[in-house]
Amino acid sequence: MASRLRLTIIGFGTAFLLGITIWLVAGAPGAQGTQENISNGFAGAIRPEIPAQPLTGLHDENGTPIKLKKDVTILTFLYTQCKDTCPTTAQQIRATLDKLQDPPQAIAISVDPLGDTESSARTFLASQTLLGRMHFALGPPVALQRQWNIYGIQPQSNDTDHTASVVLLDKEGRQRIGFPLDKLTPEGLAHDVQALRNEPTA
Repeated sequence: MASRLRLTIIGFGTAFLLGITIWLVAGAPGAQGTQENISNGFAGAIRPEIPAQPLTGLHDENGTPIKLKKDVTILTFLYTQCKDTCPTTAQQIRATLDKLQDPPQAIAISVDPLGDTESSARTFLASQTLLGRMHFALGPPVALQRQWNIYGIQPQSNDTDHTASVVLLDKEGRQRIGFPLDKLTPEGLAHDVQALRNEPTA
């Protein structure tokens, strides 16, 4: 009887350990996405090092002219009435800022100049818990079109959805790394922010 009990306990123990092993290999809940596919030192795709471009003619949700800082910048392209890709992108960026001890500048450039206003931008940022953490770049169509052309962005229209992507600018303001929305993770974005910050200044 004692021998049979011992075998039963060993059997249950073995099954338990096997289950734990499978769970860890498959990825415990909340642990998914922590291992990024790093290529050439970055999780995102390397973009051509186009010289820094000023955000000429653009202001933020408070009417203040926007200028790039001498630091890595997270740049994305959103519109305030978007119900799908824009909130998703904003939440990925928010989670990235949460991960970094010293969060970088984050800017969303409008892809709907006629629909986006200072008021709607503040409302959107507040709804995403990003008010005061990310700025929404607004301005006349000609100024926004210049930025879309620089970064290869299709704006929002009645017939076409805008390009959903995030671009990292290095400390000199040059676009360096790109993330399409389906490849964007807070872990990968935070990794690349830090990798760019660690580069020696020219």
